[in-house]
Amino acid sequence: MGHRLSKIYTRTGDAGETGLGDGSRVPKNHLRIVTLGDIDELNSSIGSVLAEDLPPGVREALEGIQHDLFDLGGEVSIPGRIALTDDHVLRLEGLLDQFNGALPPLKEFILPGGSRASSAAHLARTICRRAERSLIALAGIDQISTSGRLYLNRLSDLLFVLGRVLNRHAGRGDVLWQPGKTVRKS
Repeated sequence: MGHRLSKIYTRTGDAGETGLGDGSRVPKNHLRIVTLGDIDELNSSIGSVLAEDLPPGVREALEGIQHDLFDLGGEVSIPGRIALTDDHVLRLEGLLDQFNGALPPLKEFILPGGSRASSAAHLARTICRRAERSLIALAGIDQISTSGRLYLNRLSDLLFVLGRVLNRHAGRGDVLWQPGKTVRKS
């Protein structure tokens, strides 16, 4: 990259437009920019999970995912570029099998919560779902790779599983949903 980011403010976006990776300019509210923002927010939320006490396998997985998400952002930023492949999706599926295999079967719905790390993973999961919806919407108007969409779908599943893993790491169990808990029974 060299000195590519030597000046942080450029004033080129002052008129409400921003540049894509291919040099073209679009309004800052363009769906492509919204999608980039959602992916960036997801990556930042994973950074929040990484700031917590994590088991080593979780830390390595999430650090790799952050790099993948930056690659996906590059893919979205340069129309026609493909950065994530089926191998990325298969890697997430392997992580899902690995982490989920160590958990007891889920028989009830769970609530996001428990430990702070688990809560952060669940928040990242919901941001991931939004990023996935944005990417799907973008794919409806422009060409987007299938692997990127599948990756976000698997990632949200992995973040759900990691929420459970992180509660156990903190010595807690799942927070079980109790239907009607707040309604008084007469």
